[in-house]
Amino acid sequence: METEEEINAKILKITMVIHDNYPELSKYLNEMPITVPTDTNPEVNVKNLQKYYDSLLTLFRNYVAEHQLNYINQRTKSGHL
Repeated sequence: METEEEINAKILKITMVIHDNYPELSKYLNEMPITVPTDTNPEVNVKNLQKYYDSLLTLFRNYVAEHQLNYINQRTKSGHL
């Protein structure tokens, strides 16, 4: 099992990749439901951090896949492929 520090490092890395390469996706980071705690005193632990990282990764992968598909479709319509 990963430590809190390791998961935080992965969260930072994927967040920086999103900010640097897909700035249009950055606006959704603050809107993710998992970032809005329902508890008055939310506990930061490995389980919650992993859940947040998994949701970031899913958001990132889905966006990149859709972005690549749109690019392929645009190239196909213009006759480049």
